[in-house]
Amino acid sequence: MIVGLTGGIGSGKTTVANMFSDFGIPIYVSDIEARKLMESSTEIHNELVALFGNKAIVNNKPDRAYIGNIVFQDKTLLQKLNSIVHPVVQKHFKQWYHNCKAPYVIKESAILFEQNLNNFCYAVITVTAPIEIKIQRVIKRDGSDRANVINRMNNQWTDEQKIALSDFVIENIDIETTRKKVAEVHQILLKKAT
Repeated sequence: MIVGLTGGIGSGKTTVANMFSDFGIPIYVSDIEARKLMESSTEIHNELVALFGNKAIVNNKPDRAYIGNIVFQDKTLLQKLNSIVHPVVQKHFKQWYHNCKAPYVIKESAILFEQNLNNFCYAVITVTAPIEIKIQRVIKRDGSDRANVINRMNNQWTDEQKIALSDFVIENIDIETTRKKVAEVHQILLKKAT
């Protein structure tokens, strides 16, 4: 059973994913795998150069800052970047998934709905937090400035859009409350998986 885990930037998807991992549930973190594949795939490198020019690849690796500065200012280029990377990630996920031995797996993706990946999930969990908390988390985590964080948020669906299509919502403000909610959702998913 594939369970999608999503939420806006700074919502705490990684924290929630780690809590499911503590229950022995395999977690596929799409952003991390996409980053690895972007670094190692010649196919992706060639398409990045075709889209962004030679500056996109430095020392045989994508220049993430250069590409990020472009795509977060231009939604069309962001969609083109996603159309290059996400099919490769989806293929990698399928290989990973077939090697998992668990009642269910979690596929974590910030843009699960934007990429229609929810169509491949039995259920979807959305992680939320108040917008100001999310902004402060990302500034602290990435050293980003406020304008950059808001710009990135504006390229994702709102919590309200995600919640409307989700099976479970976990509000991630207080760590112990979050942990209890994860345990509840885990028990429900175990029952559905058996």
